[in-house]
Amino acid sequence: MKRLIPVLALLLLGSSLASQESRLAIVLDLNGPIGPAASDYVHRGLAKAQEQDAAIAILRIDTPGGLDVSMREIIQDILASPLPVVGYVAPSGARAASAGTYILYATHVAAMAPGTTVGAATPVQIGVPLSPLPSGDDGEGEPDVEKDEEVDQRPEATKAHPTMADKAVSDAVAYIRSLAQMRGRNAEWAEKAVREAASLSSEEALQQGVIDVLADGLTDLLTKVDGRSVSVLGETRSLETTGLVVRAIEPDWRTELLAIITNPNVAYILMLIGIYGLILEFYNPGVIVPGVTGAISLLLALYAFHVLPINFAGLALLLLGLALMVGEAFAPSFGALGIGGTAAFVIGSVMLLETDVPGYGISWMLIGSIALVSAGLFLLVMILLVRARRRGVVTGPEEMVGSKGQVIEWDGHSGRVRVHGEVWRARAVRTLHPGRRIRVADIDGLTLVVEPEAKRS
Repeated sequence: MKRLIPVLALLLLGSSLASQESRLAIVLDLNGPIGPAASDYVHRGLAKAQEQDAAIAILRIDTPGGLDVSMREIIQDILASPLPVVGYVAPSGARAASAGTYILYATHVAAMAPGTTVGAATPVQIGVPLSPLPSGDDGEGEPDVEKDEEVDQRPEATKAHPTMADKAVSDAVAYIRSLAQMRGRNAEWAEKAVREAASLSSEEALQQGVIDVLADGLTDLLTKVDGRSVSVLGETRSLETTGLVVRAIEPDWRTELLAIITNPNVAYILMLIGIYGLILEFYNPGVIVPGVTGAISLLLALYAFHVLPINFAGLALLLLGLALMVGEAFAPSFGALGIGGTAAFVIGSVMLLETDVPGYGISWMLIGSIALVSAGLFLLVMILLVRARRRGVVTGPEEMVGSKGQVIEWDGHSGRVRVHGEVWRARAVRTLHPGRRIRVADIDGLTLVVEPEAKRS
């Protein structure tokens, strides 16, 4: 019995240590624009956190916003997570703007570091001015009654036929208000953030009930959220965050590759490489390398365009421009196809993405550079074409006229001559002697009409 006591003590100690090791706080860094790569990273990160039996997941946010589809995917993952998710805008100087505001509202506990901001959640991809939420001049306090009356006095046609911007704003307002009500946060300010693009500092956000905690670092965050009650999948839980081991999950190669591919500039270049690679392969069958590179690049570009908000009219113009530019290279039209193709290419490139979200637009410098290079190539083709037309004939029967040669043998008015190293039948109006230098005056079928070359004085 005495021997069993140490063994049991060791087993209990090992069990305690294993329990402590499993008490993890997983950190996911949501940096930069919200896009397909970010949503994939959060989805896989939350799954890994659950596999590692983590106590909580901390979503450290620093974003200017992003794509609506990707934002909603992240929010769905947070709402469906069996783990409490803490949204933490950090480090100091970070922001949770636009899509980041919605994500912060969706988390079970919303926290910010000092010197951070939240807000400006207006749907920017609409691209048109939005009507502000009626309020006082200072943006705080009770709504201005007179302004409310003005809004109510809008024409009935306007009320009955809202614009696409009105519909988008109404949808965004309803979405963020539902998140605010679910988490018990300030729904009025959330609506103001959508309609007026309002923003708050971390201290103001805490005062107005937009966030739950103001924390200076992860250690302070874990201390302040300890003991808080949150609702996870309809079940109330009390957070126990004291002594949690913080472990960050970095993006894996798949997420990194997805981030590169879904960069609009990279996708744009991949598409060009794909199209030109296939054209070169069809023009020179058997080269293989351009065809393989083009096919892979084009497939990657098509995948990127599948997950990005693409304007199909812009894509059609871009493809038409490329077709016209290629047509100029193979069927020169003295610039007509090339200039039209360049114009269609630039317009299509500008229209390609249907969003004004920061980080999800094609660089003007990239579009301009490719357009200038294409225009330069067409200018070079036209210059070479003009020079070729001015150049004398160098091949064919016409080139033989004026060529010089030598008589090999002659009998009467006909014989054989050597011109350009070839032996031809020839005739002349006078008798010629072997070895005499001659000049080709005309061609009659396969017979050369020659005449003696004038002797130099």
